[in-house]
Amino acid sequence: MNPLKTTLPGTGQVTLVGAGPGDPELLTLKAVKAIAAATVLLVDDLVSDAIVAYAPPQARIVFVGKRGGCKSTPQAFIEKLMISAAREGETVVRLKGGDPFIFGRGGEEVEHLRAAGVRVEVVNGITAGLAAATALGVPLTHREHAHGVVFITGHAPVGCAGDGADWRALASAAHTAKLTLVIYMGVRGAQRIQQDLLTGLPAATPVAVIQNASLPTQRHITTTLGELAASIAREHMASPSVIVVGDVTRAIAAMAEPETARVQPLRNLSL
Repeated sequence: MNPLKTTLPGTGQVTLVGAGPGDPELLTLKAVKAIAAATVLLVDDLVSDAIVAYAPPQARIVFVGKRGGCKSTPQAFIEKLMISAAREGETVVRLKGGDPFIFGRGGEEVEHLRAAGVRVEVVNGITAGLAAATALGVPLTHREHAHGVVFITGHAPVGCAGDGADWRALASAAHTAKLTLVIYMGVRGAQRIQQDLLTGLPAATPVAVIQNASLPTQRHITTTLGELAASIAREHMASPSVIVVGDVTRAIAAMAEPETARVQPLRNLSL
């Protein structure tokens, strides 16, 4: 029997914890308990200090930042660190922004941990796409406007064949099936995404872009698909941002200045 395929007696365990979009009040009770019990925390770049503060004073905190366009901690190093700490008997929490299984590489980490014989659990968190829409009072599904929702990344993974998502096919499906599109990591590729989506969706399709969802620094713009890239550039929207495309955002889009996008702080929003 391969000893690496069996959980080793006396070893610790790893818990992948979803830290949500940033607001500590959006943490689940289970997440707070896991953080409070940790002896080692591996913390993603987008996790706020207010969430890390739930860790016990004696816990060892390692920041393993990963953000598009910035220097990142290698994924292999993070996985090696988790396995090593668990085998030393530590209670390891891998604290990840949003939800570990929504564009958080949680699936890859679970596979590596299990292959190494390390016990692993997952605690869900509120994903940024859901939090961003809800913060603006936008339902991602609505009986009259959207029969479903698609969560998709605008960033093609390294080593991925082709250019990532087939936006033209997605646009056609969204138009036919009345789907809301929630695009993560799409700001840098907004021009290409816009061009391809316009092959199947009207230029007047309402869009919202939400930056730093749920945090005091949250801001958003409302625009149309035809003006998406220009609006992002004009208003200097940056990562981390979520782009929501579809008729469910029409109530917000109606508040914008005619033919322009407008930045609105959350505190001034009135639907």
